[in-house]
Amino acid sequence: MRSIAYVGFGGNLGDPEETFYSALKKIEALESVFVTNTSSLYKTDPVGVVDGGGEFVNAVVEIETYRSPEQLIFDLRKIERSLGKSRSHSSDRSRKIDLDLLLFGSRHFASKELEVPHPRMASRAFVLVPLVEIAPDFTHPALNMTLRDILAQLGDDEVRGVRLFKGVDRQRAKQVV
Repeated sequence: MRSIAYVGFGGNLGDPEETFYSALKKIEALESVFVTNTSSLYKTDPVGVVDGGGEFVNAVVEIETYRSPEQLIFDLRKIERSLGKSRSHSSDRSRKIDLDLLLFGSRHFASKELEVPHPRMASRAFVLVPLVEIAPDFTHPALNMTLRDILAQLGDDEVRGVRLFKGVDRQRAKQVV
């Protein structure tokens, strides 16, 4: 069965914009995965990072897939490693890349490796702003609210902290999509 899924991208080391496009190419190359939309790129201050790393670049990629959530997260983690993320990376450290499976259709899924919907996405403006850009009326399966309404519940200061970095270069993205 085909599902629509949303993958969050974040990174603050190296050239995050270049890393985003590299990840996008690798996602599109996955078997039974089709990139259907991408958000703009956003700059955000680090959240929960203790090493003094700089601003993050964040985005969201919409895909259609016939894969299971487990297959998809396995391949997303392989992409992360191929682009420089260590298996032992700690979430409170700066990183070149982080790919999170945010939503997988209307499915609720929990295992030792993965929880979907992403358990912290509803409280993170750096996830919700790019997600709302491409899927404002998508209903969060656990909260039964649209993504736009969830974003509206966050504080103004938090939302203002997510600043447009640049629109996705559609010509460059077309080479991928």
